[in-house]
Amino acid sequence: MTRLSRTGRWLAGALMTLAMAGAFAQAPASAPQAQQSATQSATQSDNANNPATHPAQPFAGIASENIFNVPRRDMAAEARAQQERSQTQPGNNAPVWREANSDQPNYSSLPAKEAGVLIQRTGQKWRLFRNGVITVWGGWLVLIVPLAILAFFAWRGTIPLKTPRTGRMIERFTPLERIVHWTMAISFSILAISGLVILFGKHVLLPIFGHTLFGWLTYILKNLHNLSGPVFTVAIVVAFVLFVRDNLPSRDDLTWIARAGGLLTGSHVPSHRFNAGEKLWFWVGLVFFGLILSASGWVLDMIVPGLEYYRATMQIANVIHAIAAVLMIALACGHIYMGTIGMEGAYRAMRDGYVDEAWAQEHHEHWYDDIKAGKIPAQRSTPPEDAGRSRQRPGQA
Repeated sequence: MTRLSRTGRWLAGALMTLAMAGAFAQAPASAPQAQQSATQSATQSDNANNPATHPAQPFAGIASENIFNVPRRDMAAEARAQQERSQTQPGNNAPVWREANSDQPNYSSLPAKEAGVLIQRTGQKWRLFRNGVITVWGGWLVLIVPLAILAFFAWRGTIPLKTPRTGRMIERFTPLERIVHWTMAISFSILAISGLVILFGKHVLLPIFGHTLFGWLTYILKNLHNLSGPVFTVAIVVAFVLFVRDNLPSRDDLTWIARAGGLLTGSHVPSHRFNAGEKLWFWVGLVFFGLILSASGWVLDMIVPGLEYYRATMQIANVIHAIAAVLMIALACGHIYMGTIGMEGAYRAMRDGYVDEAWAQEHHEHWYDDIKAGKIPAQRSTPPEDAGRSRQRPGQA
């Protein structure tokens, strides 16, 4: 009896030990074990979303994107992460600004284009390029070219006529040609002055005028700029039709370029109605840069039908417009110099339309020879009665 009771107590103890071991095995894991298990689960989840851990798939070398494969974002988790960051790193809003500067469109109730993009990253690159490369190098170019022209004028002076005037006048520009030229010149002057103020005004005029006066000045000039642009474009097109025939290249242009038109030596270089320098201004300054300025300006004015005016489109148009404007202004300085104080009689030719026979023979000998031969009429328009009596054909007494 005693031996049996001892055996029962031993079996009961063994069963109790096994039950406690089973309960211990089913109990929750300790904290380090739980953290390790969570880390392994997260790693497996990341690997499931990481294409680098997947086996090679067919056509894996072809770069492509599925536009419908939009990754889901756990906004609640991102908000919690930002809240924790604000506690561990007070004042650090990097995730917020990184999201705002991601160029990703978000929801917006505004009907405007790109309203869902709060910050456009390329806009900062455009701003640095405009205020850096264009403003700095363009400013130096606009400053150096007039100074170089003034230095040349101080050394060379006005190019005078070498022979006395004959009193016999030749019509160089008709009234229509002069109207188109002055329309183009006045509109270009308005565009150039207003454009320079808009580009460089805050660096030069703002410290002098102050914000209020400078603000009103730029507001007025901006509107004049926008209104003068289409007028300038129409004038360019009409001027091209009127003057293109006499600006076609010829062999004499190579001689004129090789001798720099005699500007440095003062030697005589024959040319037709327009010399190579005037043709260069016509094709490069007027046609090339003028049309680029007109096209980009119409985009900036937002008057091109059917064009989507995104911010990137406007930024590219602004860069092209500014570069072409600075280069055309630099070329125009040389054209204005030669047409005013650089050469005697050049300004009166465009103001009155007539030049003296001696001037025509000295500066445009081939053109003068064609007039004497009767190939080109000396009078191409009907002059007023009082002017017609004093203007005679070449060779007349």
